Amino acid sequence: MATPLHTASAPWLGESDFDLRDFRAEVERDTALADYPHAVEVRGNVLVYSAPGMARVPDRRALQAELIRALADGPGVVVFTEAFDAGITDRASEAFFAIIEAQRAAGQAAGDHFGKPGANDRIWNAAQKLALHDPRVFAEYYANDALALVCQAWLGPRYQVTSQVNVVNPGGTAQVPHRDYHLGFVPEEHLLGYPAHIHRTSPTLTLQGAVAHCDMPVESGPTMLLPHSQRFAGGYIAFNRPEFIDYFARHHVQLPLCKGDAVFFSPALYHGAGSNISSGESAIKRIANLMQISSPFGRAMEAMDRTAMVRAVYPALRAMRAAGRSPQELENVVVATAEGYAFPTNLDSDQPIGSLAPASQVDIVLGALADGLTDEELDVALRDRNERRNP
Repeated sequence: MATPLHTASAPWLGESDFDLRDFRAEVERDTALADYPHAVEVRGNVLVYSAPGMARVPDRRALQAELIRALADGPGVVVFTEAFDAGITDRASEAFFAIIEAQRAAGQAAGDHFGKPGANDRIWNAAQKLALHDPRVFAEYYANDALALVCQAWLGPRYQVTSQVNVVNPGGTAQVPHRDYHLGFVPEEHLLGYPAHIHRTSPTLTLQGAVAHCDMPVESGPTMLLPHSQRFAGGYIAFNRPEFIDYFARHHVQLPLCKGDAVFFSPALYHGAGSNISSGESAIKRIANLMQISSPFGRAMEAMDRTAMVRAVYPALRAMRAAGRSPQELENVVVATAEGYAFPTNLDSDQPIGSLAPASQVDIVLGALADGLTDEELDVALRDRNERRNP
């Protein structure tokens, strides 16, 4: 039988690791609600949590331990209901549609992986674009503690947020099922060259997420999911094979979502966007903020100017602090905005004095907030740090 992702195996994957019978043995199991005491229900083998209920859990670590287990060894996917405030979600949607209109006016056509060019709308690097377009909305959006809770659980305290907004219009077609970044984007002919332990560890460097910015009934095409499929060791290679694609087509689940709900899953989970078959008076332009949250120890998919983001968002952070917002919310925004890891750097000029590493950008912004630095003073600190880091 194929070895689950999280346990030891032979040094290299071979043909015996791509057997559909072994895949079925991993996938065809029930998600037991009793095994996850903080979840409120199981829908289609997917664990569902109430975000307001999670906020009242006194033992944050116990809840996070449960989420880790759910993502690694359980169904591999969790839904948080009421994760994002409807008002904040609507304000972010307004900003996203304004960005889309600006892209159209500039003649920029953003492909979306699976639709014909121009059929749907995509905002690449949406996190940075939102931060620069409307810093206050960005700050309110990423202060969200349900998002921070699951990101910290899977990736640790200094995760890196990237996102892409996708608007799938009626008639938008489904994606082929796949696994995601990092190994999910490696050419098939190269995958066998990566040892088995890389196939196991790659999913621990990324967390996939999607926030519903409108109500998403099944006919609008919410993400197709195959619970427990992240457990299959050979899955990065096997998902290209016809028998696995056929199995996914017969056994995947789709969950309707309400505006403000969020779904988070292991990048090793077999998944794909669904077809938007809504039409007529009930036609829905399905809009979601697709998040790819990275470990600071890996390479994120998108290159981001986090210094520009910090400069744009810092006045909003100061206003939130003056209004009495909690330190946790402020830190959530800072971590979603700034660079959380000190390396790579130029150690000749950016030396770790009195510590193992120089200050990260997150450290500098949090320190600026604590010390009450003005926008101009922070700008000097950021400029000095960037100069030290350049060769």
